[in-house]
Amino acid sequence: MTDDSFELTVLDVIEETGDARSVVLDPGEHREHFAYTPGQFLTVAVPSDRTGLVARSYSLSSTPVDADGPLTITVKRTPDGYASGWICSELRPGDRLRVLPPSGIFTPKDLDADLLLFAGGSGITPVMSIIRTSLARGSGRIVLFYANRDERSVIFHASLAELAAEHPDRLQVVHWLESVQGLPTQAQLRAFAAQYVERDAFVCGPAPFMAATVAALKELDFPRDRRHQEKFVSLGGNPFESAAEREPGADQDEEAAPPAAGQVHLQVDLDGVDYEFTDWSPGTTLLEHLESKGVKAPYSCREGECSACAIRLLEGEVTMRANDVLDDEDLAEGIRLGCQSEPASEKVRVTYS
Repeated sequence: MTDDSFELTVLDVIEETGDARSVVLDPGEHREHFAYTPGQFLTVAVPSDRTGLVARSYSLSSTPVDADGPLTITVKRTPDGYASGWICSELRPGDRLRVLPPSGIFTPKDLDADLLLFAGGSGITPVMSIIRTSLARGSGRIVLFYANRDERSVIFHASLAELAAEHPDRLQVVHWLESVQGLPTQAQLRAFAAQYVERDAFVCGPAPFMAATVAALKELDFPRDRRHQEKFVSLGGNPFESAAEREPGADQDEEAAPPAAGQVHLQVDLDGVDYEFTDWSPGTTLLEHLESKGVKAPYSCREGECSACAIRLLEGEVTMRANDVLDDEDLAEGIRLGCQSEPASEKVRVTYS
């Protein structure tokens, strides 16, 4: 297994609803590797009799305000979902889980900003972390639109009520129940969001809910830099195996554009630090090259199936071996996946911010 994964002890498994559990993890001696920002996720190794191991990503619902506290992920059982079913039914306090360090870009850049949050079902998980952290460390006002099937399906119902009561001037929670109001339409979502067009919007939930919400925000001309969407797909690869265990070329796309012909001049802005290299080789991904230089670049799946490694292309061109999460608008904005990007020009400049 890769040296980037760690085994954490399960401190508690909390029943949130009939089909959702919060798993409390102790980072222990690995705490320095598990600093995180609100909205990020952990990738978990789940044992499987069929495949030996499956990897799944689950958002953190805890807040990094308590730097010495445990980590909490919240998991909702999905129909025929092996991993979520195992976590909700089999995991017990004292068990050990192998996980990758926190990752993801679904996080506010400014905790003092006014926020408009949309969550559907278990999409509340990263949103809850954002709410808890913003209320504790920031000064902005927060409005949450939270859609669920019925009242019994509302994860964190009591916690949200408590937070709203403690911060009546800063947090407003609007519940939308399908059993009472039907599924929210794009027009209804647009009418709701129209009251808050100056805010930073974050959207997480089932694909149809996110699609309708993002479409509504676009109709209201929310600029791209104030419109954030969390995207997950089931991971097909195994990010817990080492690079040496991977089949050479297994992820390459035969239809990809030809890469740059020689060594490439690379400039990278990562966490406020500027890196510059003149020997990025064609056939090597950005993530692989940075790792070879000892740079701790973010990633999770390594398969182009999540957005943890997202970069913004500032200069030059790259080609991607695979991409299951970025849409045409993302690509037009210069967003690429670092774990899949190979050089396609003599000079490339990117930022992870």
